[in-house]
Amino acid sequence: MVSEENIAFMKAEGRRYIVGTPKSMLKKFERELLAEDWHTIRDGLEVKLCPAPDGQETFVLCRSRDRCEKEKAMHARFERHIEEGLQKIVAGCRRQRLQAVTVAQRVGRLLGKNSRAAGLFQVEVKTAADGRAILEWKKVNAWRDWAALSEGCYLLRSNVNEWSDEELWKAYIQLTEAESAFRIHKSDLDIRPIWHQKEERVLAHIFVCFLAYVLWKTLGQLCLRAGLGHEPRRVFEELGKIKLVDVVLPTRQGVEIRKRCVTRPTDHQAILLQHLGLRFPSQKQMTDL
Repeated sequence: MVSEENIAFMKAEGRRYIVGTPKSMLKKFERELLAEDWHTIRDGLEVKLCPAPDGQETFVLCRSRDRCEKEKAMHARFERHIEEGLQKIVAGCRRQRLQAVTVAQRVGRLLGKNSRAAGLFQVEVKTAADGRAILEWKKVNAWRDWAALSEGCYLLRSNVNEWSDEELWKAYIQLTEAESAFRIHKSDLDIRPIWHQKEERVLAHIFVCFLAYVLWKTLGQLCLRAGLGHEPRRVFEELGKIKLVDVVLPTRQGVEIRKRCVTRPTDHQAILLQHLGLRFPSQKQMTDL
């Protein structure tokens, strides 16, 4: 996990690192977020270098359009949930004689379930003269302004000072791809993980993960050369719909005749196979499999 303690350990060992940072660290770079000197490295992604004051580290501000839309929709959803929940609590306070402690607990649970937008709401629970709980709340414009500025943004941290912003970002993405490789074998390749307690089994499991990653990258390179993008997941899902069936025909002599059949590809599947340069094996080849 990224922490100041681990960063200090890597520095003491003379190691080079590129790590992500907590979202809260973006606050220190508010001025840089407002500036317009962003560098576009691909459609929908902008970056900029922000050297640390001591010159020993470099920070990379990244702004993603897709990530911005995702976070904006998420904030709107949580805001709606909190507002609806607060209105229900207010209505409950009017109908019943509730204790302030009870209302505060309900508010705490509501904000906890929707923590991504909890900072937008300033909530206060009061006790009226007759002992009845009163709930008052309002929205904080400062939080909304910061959310609008920081949505889609994230911050990278590195002690590699001689690389460009694009080189640092690409290196970081390679690290995240290596992490996601351990998930590919249990999702896309349907190889479920097993808990191991012996060293040789752990090493074998890591080796299987590595082979899964190599297979996945090979599929990605095939798709890239075929002009189908660098993400093979959609192609993998479409071609996975092609079915292979073994037909077994018993005979009076007790000998079984086996015939392997494959479903005819759809027009879309045929186009993908053509782009990838793949052909179905002949009937004889399928029989020999």
